[in-house]
Amino acid sequence: MKLKQMAGIAAGSLLLAGCSSVLGDGSDEDSDGGGAAVTTPTVHLISGDSPADASIKASQQFFESSPGAIVTGEEFQLEAASLSAAYSVPTLIEGEGVADELERLGASWVIAVGTDLGDAGGDGGLPDDVDVVGAVPALGTETDSGEQSEADPAITVVEPEGEGLDALLALNEGEALIAAESRDVQFSQDIDPLEAVTVLTDGSHLAAVGTARAAGSQIVFSPADPRSSREAIEAASSADVALGIFAGELPDFEWQVATAATGVELPGGTQLVFGGKRYIALYGSPITPALGVLGEQDVPATVERAEQMAEPYRALTEDTVLAAQEIIVTVSAGQPGDDGNYSNEGAIEWFVPLIEAAGEAGQYVVLDFQPGRSDFLSQIQLYEELLAYPHVGIALDPEWRLGPDEMPLTRIGHVEIAEVNEVVNYLADYVQENELPQKLIILHQFQLQMIRDRDQLDQSRPEVALLIHADGQGSQPAKNDTWRALHQDAPEGIAWGWKNFFDEDLPMLTPEGTYEVEPMPEFVSYQ
Repeated sequence: MKLKQMAGIAAGSLLLAGCSSVLGDGSDEDSDGGGAAVTTPTVHLISGDSPADASIKASQQFFESSPGAIVTGEEFQLEAASLSAAYSVPTLIEGEGVADELERLGASWVIAVGTDLGDAGGDGGLPDDVDVVGAVPALGTETDSGEQSEADPAITVVEPEGEGLDALLALNEGEALIAAESRDVQFSQDIDPLEAVTVLTDGSHLAAVGTARAAGSQIVFSPADPRSSREAIEAASSADVALGIFAGELPDFEWQVATAATGVELPGGTQLVFGGKRYIALYGSPITPALGVLGEQDVPATVERAEQMAEPYRALTEDTVLAAQEIIVTVSAGQPGDDGNYSNEGAIEWFVPLIEAAGEAGQYVVLDFQPGRSDFLSQIQLYEELLAYPHVGIALDPEWRLGPDEMPLTRIGHVEIAEVNEVVNYLADYVQENELPQKLIILHQFQLQMIRDRDQLDQSRPEVALLIHADGQGSQPAKNDTWRALHQDAPEGIAWGWKNFFDEDLPMLTPEGTYEVEPMPEFVSYQ
């Protein structure tokens, strides 16, 4: 039997070979392959709502040919998959397409698990030259757990450890959950395993997973988005070929697993901004203390101060609390400047030392933009090289987004939702194209008019995480009124941030008081 060359989106392939035979005279055919020759890694997804379709896709993906197969019904996928791995042949779920797949494989026999295949031919039936050489009703045949199968002494029948995918992955070589009562047929396995191939799966399609395991690939449990699992990231990054087997359609899987394969994680682990993580940030500019506490000390002291601010919050939640820096990189100005946009753009080299020091310390960084009469996207693009740092996100400050004839401090600015969505899609595209972890986008707001048509915010891009940051100052009753007003008709599922002002808040909340705010903010900054 030869394992099929892996198809995928990238050029190149994995050349695979090996054999598995079922011979009436008990002899073994010679292996017709010399192992695997790895070229360009590939990414592929076996998905869909139908376990039967997935089983055929997996067979086509992993096997060029096979002398036989396991055929089962949907309800017995686990048992069939255990035999599939024991005999190094694919598992197919009975139904339309099975006969064609058996012909493609060149199979001459099948073992039926929990199904009565009946005579050859017909929809979902067998080709005329394929024999049913064994049949088992389901788990719990006469072979006792821990004993060898009388039909094939090479197979040891064991009780399942756990359920579903856990039970399948707990099996050792030569173990199965059932015994195949074959008709004077001896089985032998000789296959070069796909040790460089890793399959990520949630266990939805066990027949397909059994086929992947039969081919010798490594099976790792993963959520549908592998960026959310440290185990999936580690597995994808160490594999030459990473595939997925999941139920349903996952249009983002291929770029997500390509990102996971980089192995780059965000502070606190995984490649997602949230998911059990919260942030405590210093706000300001490293160039001047006038804009906030971030600039009141040098870079090493700033990193240390952020850590000290985060520490008391850790006892207040089971989530991981991370220190962060929110750096103002463009500052709204009272003068037009050389470009006439009433915003001063800081030099990139001003911010690199803090960005890199924060990254080394496991802290997240947000670049804050006050565009004046410019627009957010134009300014963000000036700092694209800073966005290449995996731990760097952005913040939009509509208070300082001015109209063509407006001046700062004469009124509170605003931004149209179309401009915000333009930024969302630009940054999402940048993340995907550069295989970067998810990036945070903070939207500062303390008046409803600051973000026009907020209900139309584009939340469809999993490359970015969106957060509304309530950064009003003053008495706590006033701040709570603002907090409640901002939550009215807010985009569903969005994250929330809170700002504490050392001098302007009356009084400033303690860490305990801050985390008593409902809902508990995911991002807290200090100015």
